Amino acid sequence: MNVNRPADSFMVFPGMKPTYTEDPNRPGEKRLPGFSWLPNRVRHLFISMLGEFVGTALFLTFAFAATQVANTPPNQTVDSPASTSTLLYISLAFGFSLLVNVWIFFRISGGLFNPAVSVALALIGAIGWAKAFLLILAQIVGAITAAAVVSGLLPGPLAVRTRLSSGVSVTRGVFIEALCTAELIFAIFMLAAEKHRATFIAPIGIGLALFIAELAAVFFTGGSLNPARSFGPDVVLGRFDGYHWIYWIGPLLGAIIAVLFYRLIKLLEYETANPGADDDGRETRYDDRYAEEEAGGSRRAGKSYAHAHREESCSLLIGP
Repeated sequence: MNVNRPADSFMVFPGMKPTYTEDPNRPGEKRLPGFSWLPNRVRHLFISMLGEFVGTALFLTFAFAATQVANTPPNQTVDSPASTSTLLYISLAFGFSLLVNVWIFFRISGGLFNPAVSVALALIGAIGWAKAFLLILAQIVGAITAAAVVSGLLPGPLAVRTRLSSGVSVTRGVFIEALCTAELIFAIFMLAAEKHRATFIAPIGIGLALFIAELAAVFFTGGSLNPARSFGPDVVLGRFDGYHWIYWIGPLLGAIIAVLFYRLIKLLEYETANPGADDDGRETRYDDRYAEEEAGGSRRAGKSYAHAHREESCSLLIGP
C-alpha cells in the first residue's frame, strides 16, 4: 500500500497539524498527549492487557460466528450430528481467525489469546508470572465478550459450547485436549518464542497448527485447546457441564508436556542437530564453538605426544 507512516497525533482533522509530545522518561521517544504521566512498566502492561482483550475477543468472535453458522444449517437443529464438512468449516474458522489476529496483535501483546499459552510462556521464562496472570484475566474477559457479541448479533440460541461426544470418556477427553494443545504450544515455542529469520511469518504456522489440532479434536471434545474458549460461552449461557474442568486441566497438561519437551531439546542443543536449517547464524556459532573445542583438544593431544616423545628420546640418549 502506498501510504505514509501514521501521525503520532491522536487524530488529524482537515487543517490540523500533527503534534506529539516526548516521553519525559526517555528523551527523544514520542508519546501521545495525555499518557506521559504513566510509568513505562504500567503502560506496557496496560497495552498488553488491552491487546489480549481485544485480540481474544476478535479471534473468538469470528471463530464463534463461523461455528454458529456451521452448527445451525438450514432445516437442521443445533443438536443434529455434525458432518465432516461442518467439522472442516469449524476447524478452518478457528485456524484462520487465529492466524489473522495473531498477525495483527503479535507486535502489541504477543497475540497469545489463550491462558494455556500464557502459562506455558511463563514456565519457560518468556514472560513474567505477574504479566501472565494479567493476560489470562484479559483473555477470559475477551472470550466472554466474544460469546456475548455472537449471542446478541446472530439469530437462534448460541451453539458454540464445547461438549464431549457420546462414547468419549472424561479421561479420553482430558488427553485429547492435552495432546492437541501440546502440538499448538510447541508450534508457538519453535516458531515465535525461538527467534529466527522466519519469526515474522510465525502466525501462519501457528494458525495451521490450530487448524490441524481442531481437525483431530473438534469431533470428540469440541476442540477447545483453550480454557477461555470454553469458559466464555458457558458463562454467557449460564450452563456448565459436570466435566467442564477438562477444558482447563487438559490444555494446562498439554502446556506442561510442550514445556518439558522444549526444555529437553534445548538441553540437548537442538540447534546443532541440523546445521543450516534456518540459516540464521545460530548453527554456525555452535559449529564454530565445537570446531574450536575439537581443535583445542587436538592441539593439547599433539603437545602431550610431542612432550612424551622428547622425554623418550632423552631417556634413550642419556640412559636411565
